[in-house]
Amino acid sequence: MNLQAVKSIYVFEMARTFRTLAQSIVSPVLSTSLYFIVFGTAIGSRIEQVEGVSYGAFIVPGLIMLTVLTQSISNASFGIYFPKFIGTIYELLSAPASFLEITAGYVLAAATKSFMIGLIILATAFFFVNLQILHPMWMLTFLVLTCLSFSLFGFIIGIWAQNFEQLQLIPLLAVTPLVFLGGAFYSISMLPESWQTVTLFNPVVYLISGFRWSFFGVADVALAWSLVAILGFTGTCIAVIGWIFKSGWRIRA
Repeated sequence: MNLQAVKSIYVFEMARTFRTLAQSIVSPVLSTSLYFIVFGTAIGSRIEQVEGVSYGAFIVPGLIMLTVLTQSISNASFGIYFPKFIGTIYELLSAPASFLEITAGYVLAAATKSFMIGLIILATAFFFVNLQILHPMWMLTFLVLTCLSFSLFGFIIGIWAQNFEQLQLIPLLAVTPLVFLGGAFYSISMLPESWQTVTLFNPVVYLISGFRWSFFGVADVALAWSLVAILGFTGTCIAVIGWIFKSGWRIRA
């Protein structure tokens, strides 16, 4: 593997992040802090515990997932779309770098940014709620896998998008609603039985459930299913990206 190519893309993308620090990191952290104030402090003080956990603490994993998912997609999709927009994608494709190395550079940079944001939000949560993490290694594992898998998904969206409107279409119309309906602010056991069955078709349920289990030891679905879901999603994204570079779809038109 051409590690120099991966490093060059990674360093370039990370430098762009630190040039736009307020937009890339400060803004999502502030937005999530508002959720802590409104849902955790204001509303949480009027809601009883959920599955033995205070409501303010219960929503922390869901809020972290909400931000990490959207930021992973946004960072990776914009990272690969911008070279397409200004035409430098052809220089990238003609460089001595394989599709695997190009993908690794963009995806690792996007995942690193999302991981940093996730940790900052987690640290911020301790100022608002009394929080415990029963399984810290599993927490980090779920966070890393989520950052990587949704950065891969964002990379696909960036290649698919033909304008800035399409770049925002899937995150706004699909991903954010799936997170809100995936148990970010509640346990799916609180829903009527028929809706619990419907909710199980939402893949984000498995991510939030596994991530929440790492904090409190409680989950809506079995941990094994959460791992299968995220690893299956990651494998599917890698297969799609491999096909895109092999066929040239949307990058050699």
